[in-house]
Amino acid sequence: MDTFYLVIVAVLCLLAVFDLVVGVSNDAVNFLNSAIGAKVAKFRTIVIIAAIGVFAGAAMSNGMMDVARHGIMTPQYFSFYDVMCVFVAVMVTDVVMLDIFNTMGMPTSTTVSMVFELLGGAFAIALLQIGAGATDVDGTLLSLGDLLNTEKAISVILSIFLSVAVAFVLGTFVQWVARLIFSFTYRLNGHTTDSTGKMENHITSSLKIGIFSGLSVTIIIWFLLIKGLKGSTLMTPELKSFVNDNTWLILGVGAACFSVIMTLLSLFKRQVLKFVVLLGTFALAMAFAGNDLVNFVGVPLTGLEAYQDYMANGNGDAQGFMMSSLMDSAHTPTIFLVGAGVIMVLSLVFSKKAQNVVKTSVDLSRQDEGDEMFGSSAVARTLVRSSRKISSNIVAVLPKGVTSWIDSRFNADNAILAEGAAFDQIRAAVNLVLASALVALGTSLKLPLSTTYVTFMVAMGTSLADRAWSRESAVFRITGVLSVIGGWFITAGVAFTMCYLITNLMHFGSFIAIGLTIMLALFILIRSNSKNAKKKEENTDSIFSEIIRSNDKSLNWILLKKYVNTSASEVVSFSRDCYKTVTDAFFYEEYRPLRHATGDIESERKQLKRNRRKQIIALRRINPVLAVERGTWYFLQHTSLVQMLYCLKRMNDPCREHMGNNFTPVDNAYASEFFEYRDEIVSLLDRATDLTNESLRDDATAIQARLSDYRKKIIEDIHTKTVNIESMTVYLNLIQESQELLSSLRHVIRGIHRFEE
Repeated sequence: MDTFYLVIVAVLCLLAVFDLVVGVSNDAVNFLNSAIGAKVAKFRTIVIIAAIGVFAGAAMSNGMMDVARHGIMTPQYFSFYDVMCVFVAVMVTDVVMLDIFNTMGMPTSTTVSMVFELLGGAFAIALLQIGAGATDVDGTLLSLGDLLNTEKAISVILSIFLSVAVAFVLGTFVQWVARLIFSFTYRLNGHTTDSTGKMENHITSSLKIGIFSGLSVTIIIWFLLIKGLKGSTLMTPELKSFVNDNTWLILGVGAACFSVIMTLLSLFKRQVLKFVVLLGTFALAMAFAGNDLVNFVGVPLTGLEAYQDYMANGNGDAQGFMMSSLMDSAHTPTIFLVGAGVIMVLSLVFSKKAQNVVKTSVDLSRQDEGDEMFGSSAVARTLVRSSRKISSNIVAVLPKGVTSWIDSRFNADNAILAEGAAFDQIRAAVNLVLASALVALGTSLKLPLSTTYVTFMVAMGTSLADRAWSRESAVFRITGVLSVIGGWFITAGVAFTMCYLITNLMHFGSFIAIGLTIMLALFILIRSNSKNAKKKEENTDSIFSEIIRSNDKSLNWILLKKYVNTSASEVVSFSRDCYKTVTDAFFYEEYRPLRHATGDIESERKQLKRNRRKQIIALRRINPVLAVERGTWYFLQHTSLVQMLYCLKRMNDPCREHMGNNFTPVDNAYASEFFEYRDEIVSLLDRATDLTNESLRDDATAIQARLSDYRKKIIEDIHTKTVNIESMTVYLNLIQESQELLSSLRHVIRGIHRFEE
């Protein structure tokens, strides 16, 4: 039996490795989004700097795992068996839940998930003990307050509200002020970000950037002292006391010294803003590793210590040996911290899911228009309307001169962003500095602000202040932000509930339930990562990105023709595959492909809608006269593509209903006749991926004519022969929609030809 507990501890350590991987993938957004969004350096350079910060933070952490040990539960009242049930349930829930969030590309808080998982598991055991009449050593009945420490959970709940509201409001205000000072066109490193070549005085610009950078570096270093090195071996009690007692002196001297240094560097045309952003990236990465390490390895290492205590003093009584030893603080061996640091660095470098989570944050805060990851919601639409009314009322009472000057500071039309950048270095610096300041302030005031919540909401606030949320994109961006925030609140509830249920299952199911749960978790993880590896690389829309970056209208026209043609060819290719799938499934009586086709058609329709929005944005970046002239043909081909998808839907739905009801299939003789036409249509659609071939229109017309004659024959058979009415009605619908599919294809080819000529 003791061997089984050893196996459980080994599995906990294995799950800790998975947890480190998925945890880093989730929290990478905290320290990567600003540097990547502003393109201050190559992706490899940014990751290397962040990796150094992660490793340093992990290696220098003192490894105090008090939250996992006695931060939520009171272990002196929990047996070794109870503790192991809670710990296994926590790790299984944490790994699976974080992996799901990462796969969806949604950032969440590892601190919130761990605390509520511990709370859910401990709550399950506490209820069981109270129900069994558990007592203290003096015979007093134990209450829920004796068994659980609810203060930590309450503080985390409060931190959610504080992080979301404060970070967003301050992010909006600080970035608004920063933009008034710098505008979008400022002098940087001796060059200008103004496409017209306009530059302000070199000394004035250097002084502004120097003071801004000096204050930024001071705040980031303060953040490192307060948060990044808080739990490290370098932060002795004496040094901690000195920092706390002389906070304003450190900030004042630091601001003065660094402002002078940064101003001088700026005068010599050095890239001080890039330094600020990279330093902030390092600081946040280090703080993340040093302080959030407990979220990933705290439970497994506590489980290991519990096992060692049990083996030394438990006498084989797992259900009677109480874990009083966990009331003491832990001192984790350095080898474990270094090993965790190595795993975290490797995860950061190689994790595709980390890049996916970062992409969500960067896309929601980017300056230019483009593909929106989220749709529109009723709440977002209401917020946009209300905000516009409030904004209009404020503008109405301000002098016109003031509003005109403010508008000029926020005019991004002439601004030049680095190639591939979502926003400029000013906003990137504000993101990092403000996030660092808020987290450090919260730490010094003993307010447990979530790093994830702060960094994300600051980024959203600064993007709002920069007017990155235009009328065309605001409703989608707000929907995205609300979706992410909703995910944060769901995290706590799901973590608590899942861990509560799994703990109960393990407690009553004993070793069999523990083993099955562990195997199920490993299976889910392996399957998830396997599917992610096999998943096709998403279309990055490199052509669209190139159009957005280019100011050459002639080049944009060439790129747009290629973009529209490629997008249409993809829809035609999808139509070919889906048409073949639906018809095969109907005649061979396979229900599952028809069910899958329903979702595939809807997904393709939504993708086509997103493509239309991007293509219309691209049309604005070509010659206006040409855009109007060719716009009619663009909308013709797009509408025809939409009709092709609706044809597939009108085919699939009756077929699916027919198959779902297990009605009589179409006679084999009719099926054979149809397959002759079907194969011709599939072959035509296959050739039609080259939409420049106008001869395909004649071929489509010929097949249409033959299908029309065949349709008349089927109608005659329905009236004159003894055939199954239900199956023949669906069959007739297939023929009619096949004709419509060909008709829409002809319009697509014509529209593309006239659009490109």
